[in-house]
Amino acid sequence: MLNVDLHCHSNISDGVLAPAAVAAYARKAGVDVWALTDHDEVSGVAAARAAAAGHGMRFVAGVEISITWARETVHIVGLQIDEANPALLRGLANTRSGRDARGRDISAQLAAAGIPDAYEGALRFVGNPDLMSRTHFARYIVECGKCANIPEVFRKYLSEGKPGYVEHRWATLAEAVGWIRGAGGVAVIAHPGRYRFSDTAEGALFDEFKQLGGAAIEVVTGSHSPDQYPQYARLANDYGFLASRGTDFHAPGESRVDFAQLPPLPGNVTPVWHDWF
Repeated sequence: MLNVDLHCHSNISDGVLAPAAVAAYARKAGVDVWALTDHDEVSGVAAARAAAAGHGMRFVAGVEISITWARETVHIVGLQIDEANPALLRGLANTRSGRDARGRDISAQLAAAGIPDAYEGALRFVGNPDLMSRTHFARYIVECGKCANIPEVFRKYLSEGKPGYVEHRWATLAEAVGWIRGAGGVAVIAHPGRYRFSDTAEGALFDEFKQLGGAAIEVVTGSHSPDQYPQYARLANDYGFLASRGTDFHAPGESRVDFAQLPPLPGNVTPVWHDWF
């Protein structure tokens, strides 16, 4: 059975390792097929592809696009994309715009909550200045000793209703799916169990996604708990979606599940990669 990981990040977005280092780390953990899916950015794909080839891994070009749906931020992964597609590149550039202003607003709110100089602190963790994210602020807050780990930072400071949360309007679902499909790719809803939707709202998201040409949902992911694997396997089958799998890796020791620890997809789903190789 192939060990396939189709969701992870490098320092091009909010990961810690460079794309080539992520490839080496994934291969050492036994990954056979690997996708780099940085947030709203594809500039690491070429280096990732070359590194994967050097390690004997099959490579899938990917991206993770931030969207706003029902006032929530949702992530749509694009797989098997042409990373040079002009419409995709324009869309991603538009999606990235505004992150710096949002970062400065987050910093101001954190200063009011007793954490000064957060913008400058977060910037030290940023590999790509266009892609400052809450995770970079979280790493700075852990470094300051205000919290023990990143999940604690999000609970106390960076989730909705907390002192450092700043809402941002991303792309629409239709735009993201359109960019991915226009670039020859397959659209996947990332970690659906992570969003705070009711069953009715989740069903509406799945229905709209399918109508737009979305093809798959993540079933086994580091952002799901083990009891959610069979739940989303069932939902994938109920809606006629293919199933994807990925750690959502960001850094050694920081990600919830490392490459070697992620279980395989349940046997009752059709993998999104079933006809790729």
